[in-house]
Amino acid sequence: MSRLDRRALLRAGMALGAVTVSPVAPRAKAADVLTLYNGQHAEPATAVVQAFMAATGVQVAIRKGGSAQLANQIIEEGSASPADVFFSEETAPVTTLAARRLLAPVAAETLRQIPATYAANDGRWIGVTARCRVVAYDAKQVTPSELPTSVLDYATPAWKDRVAYVPTSGEFQSQALAIVKLRGRNAAIAWLKGLKDNGRIYNGNVAAVQAVQRGEIATALVNSYYWYAVADEIGEENMRCQLHYLGAKDPGALVTLSAAGVLASSRKPELAQRFVAFMTGAEGQQAIVDAVAEYPVRPGVVSPYKLKPLSELDPPDLTPDDVSDAAEALALQREAGLA
Repeated sequence: MSRLDRRALLRAGMALGAVTVSPVAPRAKAADVLTLYNGQHAEPATAVVQAFMAATGVQVAIRKGGSAQLANQIIEEGSASPADVFFSEETAPVTTLAARRLLAPVAAETLRQIPATYAANDGRWIGVTARCRVVAYDAKQVTPSELPTSVLDYATPAWKDRVAYVPTSGEFQSQALAIVKLRGRNAAIAWLKGLKDNGRIYNGNVAAVQAVQRGEIATALVNSYYWYAVADEIGEENMRCQLHYLGAKDPGALVTLSAAGVLASSRKPELAQRFVAFMTGAEGQQAIVDAVAEYPVRPGVVSPYKLKPLSELDPPDLTPDDVSDAAEALALQREAGLA
């Protein structure tokens, strides 16, 4: 699918609320309709649903919302939840549901499709894509040699009004938790307070990248795929905003996951497991990474985007469970005056 087609698909197919995506294959029985609670971006979710329906004839109804919002909704709904599968933009919401035993164990054969480091220790959720934290920078304001080698150094007076950040982002919160694991809680609080004093808050990662692109601010702490989202719209050749990869196991080089799980309360557990298996199978993974500039978790699947290879990122040695405590992330932000 071309990038133009992906944008058209997004405009045509995904509005907030419940959406049923029409299958390419013949319509299945009503009993075969799955309900997907989707907190991931619209394009990859739409792409994998379309591919699954084309391959199986099973219909999928998509309910769209924020990952944390949908996880809270599932908790409130309990065993009465209509959801069969939950697809989260980050791992914290699925770990919350898994801790409450609201997710069923993912089938063993599905877990074997991907490296064990990309799934929950207890097997109750599975990674679907990987992404990395980066520094987006304005090449007209700074050069790579001027950029700090640690994300901690951006929260200092030297970068006053020169760094954008998005404290509501789940991945930003995971980055704070990575600092706790690597440098201690006091270091994480100091980093958050430093950003509060010296950085600028933006209400979204795309907005932060666009601000860098306009020359409004010199740098932004974001996930790499947001750069590609902006570049898709205006052309890579027109990007004054560029990406800086920190590496050296710095918390600024954190690799995180989007993730999926089967609801323990699903009335269609076999179909739900089948869909999650498809998401991490070769066909599903290709559909997803064709639609968004994230890394496949299944070996052998190749992104059409020119991503820096995962093998060259040198992220910190942390597991998804190390950076998925949403309550602790919120407590950190409150203590730093950011929530």
